[in-house]
Amino acid sequence: MGAQDDLPNLLNDCVHCGFCLPTCPTYVLWGEEMDSPRGRIHLMQQHVEGAPLSGPMVEHFDRCLGCMACVTACPSGVQYDRLIEITRADVEREHPRSLKERAIREMVFQLFPYRRRLRALRGPLRAYQKSGLERLVRRSGILERISPSLAAMERLAPPLGRAPRLPGRVAARGERRATVGMLTGCVQGEFFPGVNAATARVLALEGCDVVIPRNQGCCGALSLHSGREDEARAFARRTVEAFESADVIVVNSAGCGSAMKEYRTLLADDPAWAARAEALSAKTRDLAEYLVELGPRAKRRPLPVTVAYHDACHLAHAQGVRSQPRALLAAIPELTVREIAEPDVCCGSAGTYNLFQPEAAADLGDRKAGNVDATGAELLVAANPGCSMQIATALRGRGAGIAVAHTAQVLDASLRGLGRDALISRGS
Repeated sequence: MGAQDDLPNLLNDCVHCGFCLPTCPTYVLWGEEMDSPRGRIHLMQQHVEGAPLSGPMVEHFDRCLGCMACVTACPSGVQYDRLIEITRADVEREHPRSLKERAIREMVFQLFPYRRRLRALRGPLRAYQKSGLERLVRRSGILERISPSLAAMERLAPPLGRAPRLPGRVAARGERRATVGMLTGCVQGEFFPGVNAATARVLALEGCDVVIPRNQGCCGALSLHSGREDEARAFARRTVEAFESADVIVVNSAGCGSAMKEYRTLLADDPAWAARAEALSAKTRDLAEYLVELGPRAKRRPLPVTVAYHDACHLAHAQGVRSQPRALLAAIPELTVREIAEPDVCCGSAGTYNLFQPEAAADLGDRKAGNVDATGAELLVAANPGCSMQIATALRGRGAGIAVAHTAQVLDASLRGLGRDALISRGS
């Protein structure tokens, strides 16, 4: 049975109770019924019954972040994540977008899933940032006039430094407890290489041999969550091949981990790949999830810093990983964890959302940054590169002097006794 055959049954699970409304970021922003999960399900039902995918209907689907807060909140078990993925695939097949929309989307999907292309961009982007030209470009507003999406890309790009490259294998420190495969990711690998280096060190210090396959590529998360199913399946098959021999695959990017755990559904109708995809999904773990399962061995050294922990949507809602990162942080001596108000309201990153819906994303980013700032924390900890870029940009816009780091970087600083300055001065 294919995805389209599942759609009517999935739609019937919704009893239109409204529990999803206060958790939906776009409904919180605008209070519009059609920009809530319940309203979008009503539009999906209309489409199943024969209504064409009109421009206004597609706009409501495009405005959905796919954050899955509604899935967590729903008392009826509605699989809204599956519904929006199926619907977005319909949109990609049936709805003719404008030339400008197609151009922006193709640029994004021909760039971000490809490490070599991102790597080629690093040099010019780094020179651009160091030259001071970015201040002039932003003041001029020229990119906003050309395309708000281009302006968002430029604004969100993190400050780039050196990019350390990891070897194919990082040996366990002390007695080996496990051998794990590690996904390096696309944006994570090129824009946040320090996160990958910290991840490998932490795993090694906890007794893991870390294998980093050279033939790995994009996991397909951006394509999967944007309705580009064939593209996502191609990326998934390549990832399965790259990691098939690993006992466990550790992922440090929430969106990537979520997508890899979805391979069992994505490739379920492919006889040649279904079992292989199921096996890979079953052994994929988020870094925090795996470290808690493994249990601590390396000594935690004091880290006197106050942190605010951000729940990435694809970690908290899609993977159900909430307590594990907090437990890892709480185990570090002298570190204080503060909770952020409205933790289930998305920061506005949502994969490609902040590129395709920059205005709504900016509003959500400002809302999140305000809540982070209100904690009085010195450091924001997040486990997804998109969230890190989104919230860091919004914090800079507020003039808030809060650094941003990944959970792996905080653990790395504690295990190696680097002290708070390694995090506060460097940030993300």
